Amino acid sequence: MKRYTLSLFAALAAIAVIPFVAADSPATVVRMTEGKSFEPKTITVKPGDTVVWRNVSDMVHTVTDIPAQAITAGDAALPPNAKEFDSGLIQPGKDYSHAFTVPGTYKYFCVPHETVGMVGTVVVAK
Repeated sequence: MKRYTLSLFAALAAIAVIPFVAADSPATVVRMTEGKSFEPKTITVKPGDTVVWRNVSDMVHTVTDIPAQAITAGDAALPPNAKEFDSGLIQPGKDYSHAFTVPGTYKYFCVPHETVGMVGTVVVAK
């Protein structure tokens, strides 16, 4: 019993000196809906944050920020030095995530539903 008590005390003492580390902020979630929209339509995140797009509908969607692929020029935009991104087809119940490192405004769209207004904006601000 004495050995057990000493071992427990040593383990608790070791835990007490471990520094606490703040957890990373949780990812911001944008839902892709049955109504062919991104909800919320506009979000603001910090550089380094990750956004997760979750397909909660029963149809495929994309998250696309490639200006050359947009039917309407204003539906896709990137800040200077930011890289284009495209999720490909996201099946119902699946997610896509992207980490934003370059500050600025990103305008993106869903390829199959751009013409019905399925567009969104991510603002990356310090």
